[in-house]
Amino acid sequence: MSRTKTQRKGSNQSFGVYIKRYWQLYVLLALPIIYLIVFKYIPMLYIMIAFKKYSIVQSIWEMPWAKNHGMEYFIKAFSTKDFINSLRNTIVLNLFDLVIGFPIPIIFALILNELRFKMFKKTVQTIAYMPHFLSWVIIYGLALQLFTPTDGLVNMAIKAFGGEPIPFLNDPAHWVGTYIGLGVWQSFGWNSIIYLAAIAGISPELYEAASVDGAGRFQKMWHITLPGIKPTIVVLLIMALGNIIGSNFDRPFALQNNLVMKYAEVISTYVYKAGIKGLQFSLTTAIGLFQSVINVFFLLAANWLSRKLGERGIW
Repeated sequence: MSRTKTQRKGSNQSFGVYIKRYWQLYVLLALPIIYLIVFKYIPMLYIMIAFKKYSIVQSIWEMPWAKNHGMEYFIKAFSTKDFINSLRNTIVLNLFDLVIGFPIPIIFALILNELRFKMFKKTVQTIAYMPHFLSWVIIYGLALQLFTPTDGLVNMAIKAFGGEPIPFLNDPAHWVGTYIGLGVWQSFGWNSIIYLAAIAGISPELYEAASVDGAGRFQKMWHITLPGIKPTIVVLLIMALGNIIGSNFDRPFALQNNLVMKYAEVISTYVYKAGIKGLQFSLTTAIGLFQSVINVFFLLAANWLSRKLGERGIW
């Protein structure tokens, strides 16, 4: 018994010495914790707006509950044709982004890793990163200069070779391809950074041993580099699947127009138009809550599947 008390006393003393020595770190840690509580967790109380009739003159506790046991606005959302259309577009566009856009940064990082001329490699990296820092308004302005049917640079070149102009921004099918292509162009260089960092962490001894065994560049890439960055690929894939019905606002809002609105309206732009411009705050809060729940479900499902396949997942 006395031994146990002695151990506890020693543990308390060591803890006190540790706090006394490193208290500045905990003071610094307090700032982001306060930020998270004030700006991330306290606002979660307003999720209740999804289940209540919003009133600007009442507090969240005074607002009356919505009909159908608080589910009125969820029912209204799923009975609205515009919301169903925006949900379909969000899923389709995100799936295209995932299937086409996810592998390209990996391929780019693998190719970039094989370049031997450092100056050329740095130049290519810089050029590939630059579009990430352009806003989508600027990118849309560039797209107009390149892809408009009458005086766009690409269509002028097509007509010069005797072809017919392509309505990249006006025809729904071509617009989807343009939307995905511009998204890949804007992000693939930046997204490749994390893969390049993962490649840099692979032991050079593995490549040396493979060279001794007579392995070529492609064999090293396939049997060493790809397995070495596989955990990173899995984690990023899980995070991408967790946002399968989420969508950024600036990209679709900047690129959409009335001619392609049937295929360009996504949840984020619908929420802006119906919620902020239409003042339907309870409806759009319900839609946002639905998005979050489904995204969490996909995140958990993808993480569970990765663990079943023998990978670490994200936790």
